[in-house]
Amino acid sequence: MRKKPIVILLFFQFLAALTPVAAQDEDLLKLVEEDKPKKERVKYAFKSPRVINGHSMEFLNPGTLDFRILHRFGQLDQGYKNFFGLDQASMRMGFDYGILHNLMAGLGRSTYKKELDAFLKYAPVRQSTGPGSSPVTFALVSGITMDGLDWADPNRQNFFTSRLGFYFQAIIGRKFNESFTLQLAPTMVHRNLVPLESDPNNVYALGVAGRLKLSQRVAFTWDYSHVFIGMPDSGYYHPLSVGFDIETGGHVFQLHFSNATGMNERAFITETTGKWGKGEVRFGFNLSRVFQVRKNKKHKA
Repeated sequence: MRKKPIVILLFFQFLAALTPVAAQDEDLLKLVEEDKPKKERVKYAFKSPRVINGHSMEFLNPGTLDFRILHRFGQLDQGYKNFFGLDQASMRMGFDYGILHNLMAGLGRSTYKKELDAFLKYAPVRQSTGPGSSPVTFALVSGITMDGLDWADPNRQNFFTSRLGFYFQAIIGRKFNESFTLQLAPTMVHRNLVPLESDPNNVYALGVAGRLKLSQRVAFTWDYSHVFIGMPDSGYYHPLSVGFDIETGGHVFQLHFSNATGMNERAFITETTGKWGKGEVRFGFNLSRVFQVRKNKKHKA
């Protein structure tokens, strides 16, 4: 009869001994979960949603507004009479906004042809590391432009749709390491109205752009578009821009040289009249100021 209390006591001692073991197992499970690789997006392939002229594979964070001023002077070959182009200028002012981590939109106005433009950029796939990662970013851009100049011949019947142009672009890019990024951007530009009846409405080009980091705050950038179909026989050239990105706190300051005057896809792909070999190049700068207008929520890659 006295054996029962001893058995009960031993049973409770056994349960007490198991309790720390169970707690220790839970701690070990937490450590395993923390050490498990996670999918992470690759960031800062470019320091701006645009390289120089064209779109980059980079996106604004959700709730971020990018106020952007693009300024381009006259041609350097004009000499001292026009102070090497500094007496002349063309400008685009734009507002870009991050909607989701892979979706953004923008609106701009250029002095060149008094043109309005708007775009939507979406990336179904973004470069990432970890389980289920992607080695590249794949983004799609769709844009519209509207010519604001007076009609060349106001006496004839003119249609509003003749002012419109459209472009469609795919961006495939990869940040290879902390110093080097490269992207390709096949692009189609459609113009409702063309200068000559012999000119095609659709222009097809391939853009190549990149970034080479030189220091903590300075990077060399370039973008080039080669027009395969739709380039006139003479008077027009493939747009090439090269420059430097300089980070200064909340600003990204870009200094560059370009043979293009226009600063949206329709303008610089279809209407670049400057030739690098003749010195028909323009100095310019882009200034970007970022504002956080909505609280950014964390998103999965």
